[in-house]
Amino acid sequence: MAEVHRTAASLRFCGDDLDPEEISRTLGAQPTKCAKKGGIWCTPNGKEIVARHGFWHLSATEESPGDLDKQVGALFSALSNDLDAWRALAARFRGNIFVGLFLYGCNEGLGLSPATTSAIGLRGLELDLDIYSGDDTDQEIV
Repeated sequence: MAEVHRTAASLRFCGDDLDPEEISRTLGAQPTKCAKKGGIWCTPNGKEIVARHGFWHLSATEESPGDLDKQVGALFSALSNDLDAWRALAARFRGNIFVGLFLYGCNEGLGLSPATTSAIGLRGLELDLDIYSGDDTDQEIV
């Protein structure tokens, strides 16, 4: 099995009454992007969007080849180790590690270490995966 070509990962919390400043205080870091419900935020191409709910996102550096263990470790190492605080946030808001898996071909894979899966679970977070296919038009499927 070939390695996943590229991975992108971020920690996300969202909820109608989410106050980004509360999340920042609790976790000890500023987000990559955030907004309160009804607030304005800008897309990478400069388009202004009204937030349908409050959100707080912290992005890890993209990795190529993909290395999700490294990205999740980098996210958590920069934040609070207080698991009770994490679980309290996860009980009030939807919290997840959101991952983009970008494939180059038709047969790539990725594993996660027990330490990474445990760290995600101990914080009460979900793991959400978006998988983007590579250009496999000339690949024969058997």
